Amino acid sequence: MPTPILMPALSPTMEEGKLAKWLVKKGQKVKSGDIIAEIETDKATMEVEAVDEGTVADILVPEGTEGVKVNSQIAILLGEGESAGAASSPAASSPQPSPSREEGATQPITTAVEPASSREANAERGESRGEGQRQAQAPAQRANGKGSRLFASPLAKRIAKERGLDLSAISGSGPHGRIVKADVEKAAATPGAARAVTAPAAQPAGTTAMADGKIMALYEEGSFEVLPHDNMRKTIAKRLVESKQTIPHFYLTVDCRLDELLAARKRLNARSPAEGPHAYKLSVNDFIIKALALALRDVPAANATWTDSGMLRHKRIDVGVAVAIEGGLFTPLVRHADLKTLSEISNEMKDLAERARKRRLAPHEYQGGTTSISNLGMYGIKSFDAVINPPHATILAVGAGEEVPVVADGAVKVATIMSCTLSCDHRVVDGALGAHLLNAFKAYIEDPVRMLV
Repeated sequence: MPTPILMPALSPTMEEGKLAKWLVKKGQKVKSGDIIAEIETDKATMEVEAVDEGTVADILVPEGTEGVKVNSQIAILLGEGESAGAASSPAASSPQPSPSREEGATQPITTAVEPASSREANAERGESRGEGQRQAQAPAQRANGKGSRLFASPLAKRIAKERGLDLSAISGSGPHGRIVKADVEKAAATPGAARAVTAPAAQPAGTTAMADGKIMALYEEGSFEVLPHDNMRKTIAKRLVESKQTIPHFYLTVDCRLDELLAARKRLNARSPAEGPHAYKLSVNDFIIKALALALRDVPAANATWTDSGMLRHKRIDVGVAVAIEGGLFTPLVRHADLKTLSEISNEMKDLAERARKRRLAPHEYQGGTTSISNLGMYGIKSFDAVINPPHATILAVGAGEEVPVVADGAVKVATIMSCTLSCDHRVVDGALGAHLLNAFKAYIEDPVRMLV
């Protein structure tokens, strides 16, 4: 019996993804462990391995397709002795109409994977050819209270939903007045035209964000271009809105003296082997990761996560570190950071940051964690307040170290001072608890030798 190849779930929370690239073709033989495709989630591109041995009988979802639902069928594999005719029988006998591509379509194709430049045009033409069949299979879809039927391609519907457009207000240029991609894009470029009255799906209930059309109407036509959001930017927006609307933030700031840390860093780096597996080059950020992890070890009540059913008191200390990449950011995790040496943290972070910039992190390398760090000191930012990354209860915002005059023992001296602000979820971390955590962190930063014992 033919074996279906399903869209894999690359993380516990993944519901859909983009089939970025096929690495096999129809008719090609594969064996277990072969890399057959690349899947993009909101942040990462992951390789998919074949589980079974056989011949690729058909590729049902073209590469480049977005919104492919987890566990939907994307290809068919034939075992030894099975014929291609058997592969098509399940689809032919199915009484249900195929879903649209943006809903996780698994429509068969009979040719090799086509170039990305022609896929959308072919999708529009294919959707037009299959319109009569879909009309016979599905009940009438009403566009408005007048009872008129709304004809629009699945691709046009998806784009309209993303842009916040009202399809019933758009004139179609396709066969029988059908709305196609070009019609939606034309409407999107017209300020104030065809805007949906409902709020975008990304906005939680109760918000009153200004509609796209009203925003665009404030600017002269032709003075801007619309750059559609990719999955990473949509996810960042959704999570940060969720964070600010559901987490009661408060902020604590402390100034840390860096002179001892900078001196220790210089001495340790001077003793590093020039090359080899034990070589390292410590950064100030490596000390910050270690210091926050040890502070959480000393103040375990702050190493927690809020849930409605109870407080999660974590037994491990996994510190996320924000890494800026083009179009967004990752927060890879240094797991068991309290148990690792500074050199281990340093080398691990270099590897994680490098793979993050290439979008090659696995979901388990950036999902979860118990706290996180956002360091903008290298950009010259003195201090800032960071937004908590759910489900964490804290995030440490780190500013630049600056030489400033300080008073010590009745005399004015020059010292290097770094400002750090701890954002706290007040449901988990009260003011006094947050102060204990931040003071413990400061103590390690100002006396770094304690991190070595």
